[in-house]
Amino acid sequence: MTQTHTEWTDAQSSATVDVDGHDVEMAYYEDGPADATPVVFVHGVPTWGYLWAKVAPELAGEFRVIVPDMVGYGNSENGEGFDRSIRAQEQALDGLLEALDIETFHLVAHDIGGGAALRLAAHQPHRVEQLVCSNVVCYDSWPVEFVSTIGLPKTAGMGDEELDAKLDFAFADGAYGEADPDFVAGMKYPWLEREGGKRALARAAVATNTNHTTEITYEDITADLLCLWAEADQMQQVEYGERLVEDIGGEMIRLDEAFHWVPEDRAETFASELDGFLEP
Repeated sequence: MTQTHTEWTDAQSSATVDVDGHDVEMAYYEDGPADATPVVFVHGVPTWGYLWAKVAPELAGEFRVIVPDMVGYGNSENGEGFDRSIRAQEQALDGLLEALDIETFHLVAHDIGGGAALRLAAHQPHRVEQLVCSNVVCYDSWPVEFVSTIGLPKTAGMGDEELDAKLDFAFADGAYGEADPDFVAGMKYPWLEREGGKRALARAAVATNTNHTTEITYEDITADLLCLWAEADQMQQVEYGERLVEDIGGEMIRLDEAFHWVPEDRAETFASELDGFLEP
């Protein structure tokens, strides 16, 4: 049975990471044997680690599963004074792995988490052994209108009902078929229930910077690549995944019956494909 977002939160730990000289608390979920090969799951905007609640635990029998909340997201520190951009998320992710004494690992990423993962794989190719990209931002594929809109200052002063409706549009209406109420409630939680959530959401959205993916030297990535891509996604379209495969090498698997939230829409298939691809 999938954990609720409250149960997931209760199971999380945290570590202090450095973001441009600022000490920032980064929450993460961990499961599986401590001596197994680490698999790090990285989420996007406006989600948090709970995006992977139906996928990551399925691998915990064979792998050391690490699921961070990017800084400014989920249960990580969400106040002012530090960067939330993809460049900063790469830095924070590197800091978390250092705190956990993890040298080499596999990466599984979605949305802007994919931008951070691709940067890390390009800058430290000796550490990333296998890389799974699912409807990630890359090249000039982003930002999208919805994220740009919630990055406006008015989001911080928005009423609960208005923000709730916007998040329903993203997570309930954005699901393929009928959305799981637990998933929708979980995705809303950091922005509606945590203190400072609305401002944190605006800060996360406004930090999107296309330069941080256009400047990646994709040819430096040596990790084995698998693209698990929802072909019906209108935000991060499948052609960008094909371009990743062309530039890096690897395999593309197109998933039907899924929109942008593919780890939720096709959780069982997603976990099965990971199990078949990732090497212990």
